[in-house]
Amino acid sequence: EHAITSDDFFDLPHQPKKVVVAGAGFIAVELVGIFNALGTKTSLVCRGAKVLRHGFDPIVQDVVNEELDRTGVDMRRENQVSAIKKGADGKLTVKLADGSSIGEVDQMLFAVGRTPVTEGIGLEAAGVETDEHGFIKVDEYERTNVPGVHALGDATNTAWELTPVAIAAGRRLADRLFGGEPNARLEYETIPTVVFSHPPIGTVGLTEPQAVDKYGQDGLKIYKAKFKPMHYAMCEMDKKVPMAMKLICHGPEEKVVGLHVVGVGADEMLQGFAVAVKMGATKRDFDHCVALHPTAAEEFVTMAPWGMKEGKPWLPGTLRP
Repeated sequence: EHAITSDDFFDLPHQPKKVVVAGAGFIAVELVGIFNALGTKTSLVCRGAKVLRHGFDPIVQDVVNEELDRTGVDMRRENQVSAIKKGADGKLTVKLADGSSIGEVDQMLFAVGRTPVTEGIGLEAAGVETDEHGFIKVDEYERTNVPGVHALGDATNTAWELTPVAIAAGRRLADRLFGGEPNARLEYETIPTVVFSHPPIGTVGLTEPQAVDKYGQDGLKIYKAKFKPMHYAMCEMDKKVPMAMKLICHGPEEKVVGLHVVGVGADEMLQGFAVAVKMGATKRDFDHCVALHPTAAEEFVTMAPWGMKEGKPWLPGTLRP
């Protein structure tokens, strides 16, 4: 009764002077970044040692967590909210599981994930199966266990709770059901996503731990870089926000199976690189593309060793006999 969710964030009539946000996913991180950038005294309570622990590459996690600390967010890691008390003046006192508390709070916001509202809409009567969390079970063609009943979007167990994903899945389903394309479906393997954190994140494909699980360490080649982009060239050192990039490549042709970037402009640069990854680009394809200078994105096509493999020039397929 004393807390709000991310939905309520947009209905706040005034900027709160002090907030506590509970959560460790991208919604929590985005809202914390907004509050903090606007000058609100902001605390973030998360159960783990880091935010963005699930589904994000370690290089991205490290930069975002370091920046939360550097920019003054009051991080309450490995903790949980245990109670919220409201005083006569309307201010909140947020008590935490470790016995500490945060006082004089204007808003307490929970961004700890959601469960789908799938009960009471007739699924049981139709025999449609859900998992233990209430998500509707579907196959790769958005089909439930009941013939003729399809489901897509956040309420399904596809694990992609993003609006563009639901739109794309709906279009493919319409193509298959009504457009004469029996094989149409959304391929969930390489979906790009961005997080509007501070700094923003762009990611597509496998994280390094996921790639190791899938292919083994020996079959991978990892390229990475961390630097202060020229965007901040005229800024004082303490104002320069870091940038980090990683290419995860697999096999003798070094196919790019994961691409991750965090830093200024990461959200805008990802879309084009996502097309390349979706098309099966290799590290050699990246090296064969002329860099746009001076940009941060050029780092992806100049990562050392550039144009080389095992100490020798590595030509793209178009130039090999």
